[in-house]
Amino acid sequence: MTKPFSFAILALTLLAGCRHYDMHARVTDQAGLIPADQWAAYGQEQAQAIAIGRAFGASFESTAPEARGRQMSAAVEFAASVGAIVEVADTLGYRLEVKLPSGWRRAILPIDDGTQ
Repeated sequence: MTKPFSFAILALTLLAGCRHYDMHARVTDQAGLIPADQWAAYGQEQAQAIAIGRAFGASFESTAPEARGRQMSAAVEFAASVGAIVEVADTLGYRLEVKLPSGWRRAILPIDDGTQ
């Protein structure tokens, strides 16, 4: 009787220790960072990066690869419409890497703070 009980305890312990792979919630979490509005006040390129990040976050549909592709496309289209991007790196991650007119490269994460 102790063997099935200990196996059940071991199985529950292993299951509880499994990592949750919903990376969107972790990437868009702004806790501990400078608030987006304050960062945007530091300069024109910072404001453009925040605007692109907010467009990136607002276009989130789901974590499916096709939906992430559409989210990335929407962010790139928005960035091109404001003229903030010189070059876009092809990234499959949860960030958009851009080269700004000043020559700086910046990784832009989706900002899901409800502000457009």
